[in-house]
Amino acid sequence: MDILQRLARFLDRPQFPWKSLIVGFSVGQYLFEGFLSLRQYRILQQTKPPKVLESEISQDVFDKSQAYGRAKAQFGLVSSLYSQAQSIGFIYYDVLPKLWAVTGSWLTRYLPAQYTGEIVHTLAFFFVLHIATTILNLPPSYYGTFVLEEKFGFNKQTVKLWMTDMIKGQALMVVFGVPLLSAFLAIVQKTGSGFFYYLWLFTVVVSVFMISIYPIAILPLFNKLSPLEEGALKTGVEGLARRLEFPLKELHVIDGSKRSAHSNAYFYGLPWKKHIVIYDTLIEKSEPEEVVAVLSHELGHWSLSHTTKLFGISQFHTLYIFTLFSVFINNRSLYQAFGFHDEFPIIIGFILFSDALAPMDTVVKLLMNILSRKFEFEADEFAVKLGYSKELAKSLIKLQIQNLSTMDADWLYASYHFSHPILPERLGALGWISDEKVANGVADDEKPLKAADREL
Repeated sequence: MDILQRLARFLDRPQFPWKSLIVGFSVGQYLFEGFLSLRQYRILQQTKPPKVLESEISQDVFDKSQAYGRAKAQFGLVSSLYSQAQSIGFIYYDVLPKLWAVTGSWLTRYLPAQYTGEIVHTLAFFFVLHIATTILNLPPSYYGTFVLEEKFGFNKQTVKLWMTDMIKGQALMVVFGVPLLSAFLAIVQKTGSGFFYYLWLFTVVVSVFMISIYPIAILPLFNKLSPLEEGALKTGVEGLARRLEFPLKELHVIDGSKRSAHSNAYFYGLPWKKHIVIYDTLIEKSEPEEVVAVLSHELGHWSLSHTTKLFGISQFHTLYIFTLFSVFINNRSLYQAFGFHDEFPIIIGFILFSDALAPMDTVVKLLMNILSRKFEFEADEFAVKLGYSKELAKSLIKLQIQNLSTMDADWLYASYHFSHPILPERLGALGWISDEKVANGVADDEKPLKAADREL
């Protein structure tokens, strides 16, 4: 604690250029990520697939994949510039102190005095800020869904469904955000200088609670889960679970196809009761043994304790964040640099602290991606030992073709952005040797299949 107090005193110095420093961090990160995107863009201009994929990927599919990758890269450069302009604009025009003052005046005018404390003020401030940023981000969100993804055949959403999902998301933010943010602030207010420890314990409890409540209360708001029908796939998955002593409670199919051609398979649940969820699009486009191979990879993460390790690392990182926040929470020079001279709200301190921590977060992201790619190779090896080498390789190739996923990547770009190895690396590790073409691309009357955020 003494070290933290000395560090806090050292950093809280009048005239310390916090605003210039944070803006510099933000611009520097933007320029670095733009540089990486330009490196990747050169890879996306190649005209021939990687050698390991030459016999699997037709020239037409490769050309479509490259075009899709370039379109996403161009959109990414524009949307990141838009986001950067927002951030700089918020800082330059002192949006945070002005919004804090406006919401405070609203509360004073319309609510009794007992409802104008910091917690209520913070909730009002955060709600207005969230609505404003949501509105500002509507244009890139709409373009990404209804222009870019639509152009390449991935989008299945209607505008009505897109808007409905957004409204549901905002409602969930209120239902869960209000009590969680209130508890966050109350813990900081009532537990003194050691608040970071209690705040960390609170987040651990919330994490376990959300794991339990998500499939029951949240997922059904957006998707329908149905029991997997009897057949070869169900028999294969249940046999795999028994073989690995995986505590399978239920086996579901999710209607992911109602929004997009995204595809995935995953498991969730408490240690003694797990649920497996398979996207309907994955079942539609794959043979049963290939879906089982994909799940052997996913259950490899469970068997090798990857999920437990990542959860532990996440909790350690959270404790580290809150501990450092205790150094900044009373930093008057930080608050004053951003226009807060008379009030020093906890939530503002946390927002500014998060901005100051951005360079360290970039390093953490890089290290986590390195670890994640290592775990992916280990899970692939686990599937190979179970005898699914050929089936897993075939499934990965099919997904790559149907997804129009990037066939190759610049090493520096991949190191920074990718949590999964690229397909040529995975096939090389699997020892894949093609004896016949797995797929001939996407037929004209077929919809492409795109992997979800957590790829297989």
